[in-house]
Amino acid sequence: MNDDAGYVPTKYDSVFWIDVDRIVPNPYQPRKEFSEAGLASLAESIRQYGVLQPLVVSRTEVEKADGSGLESVYELIAGERRLRASRLAGLKQLPVVIRSGESNLTKLELAIIENLQREDLNAIDRAKALQKLIDEFGISHAACAAKIGKSREYVSNSLRLLSLPEHMQNAIVAREISEGHARPLMTLNDHPEERETLFKEILLKKLPVRAAERIARSIAQERVHKYHRKTPEMVELEKSLTETLGTRVIIETNAEGGCLRIDFFSPDDLQQLVDALAAERSASEAATAAMPVFPNTTQLSSDPVPPAAPEEVDDDELYSVSNFSV
Repeated sequence: MNDDAGYVPTKYDSVFWIDVDRIVPNPYQPRKEFSEAGLASLAESIRQYGVLQPLVVSRTEVEKADGSGLESVYELIAGERRLRASRLAGLKQLPVVIRSGESNLTKLELAIIENLQREDLNAIDRAKALQKLIDEFGISHAACAAKIGKSREYVSNSLRLLSLPEHMQNAIVAREISEGHARPLMTLNDHPEERETLFKEILLKKLPVRAAERIARSIAQERVHKYHRKTPEMVELEKSLTETLGTRVIIETNAEGGCLRIDFFSPDDLQQLVDALAAERSASEAATAAMPVFPNTTQLSSDPVPPAAPEEVDDDELYSVSNFSV
């Protein structure tokens, strides 16, 4: 089926054939990215079978460019993919259903609903569309949820994605990380450095969502005690070890001492850590063995010779005039 989801015309709707060039895009279209391969496939289907489901448009009268009168312009409400694919297929006219009296709010609602029914709409475009619906038309999260048939929590959680930095949002759009990965990242919004470290770990190590959530929980728990139990030297050492080993290292302290925790996520990851630690130790031992011994340096005996006792001097001789000079 070459149709995308959205408003389905009924038998009471009249279908008109409109020139493709007279249909303008919907300014409230939530979807910003369209797969070129998907559009090419849809265009090929349209060449063979035509457009099986009419587009939905609204009609407005505007003055002609030469001022000679009015002309009808058709603004798309639903069917963006079909419109783009039809242009690729070289169609001159398209079947449309004209909805009259539609407000901007209705156009936005229909565009959002159409796209929400598609599984490949990315989470960031969805969140931006919901935010636009709320901001521009002054409705609550609950009212927004009711209009799209979702829960208030669904709307609120979607909007929270926009609290992430732009480069993390772009990673979601590019599907480098999933919406599931975004949740543990958002728990660290108050600690951007730790959030950025976790983000890089997710990208470089292809961490599953559960591993990312576990790390975020560990960081949250550690923050509670971090500044009470760790000295600045420990924090710096923790950071140095993390950079050296390429994975998160946490020093946990208690009344008796503490422990060193090094994260790994697979047997291969563990083996790499062991190899790195072994190489570091070998390098340290080699450096110690290579330290030069200079032949002219005085070597200290393990049993130092005690200094000689001072000679006893007779008091009369000590204060003799012959022992003074001017």
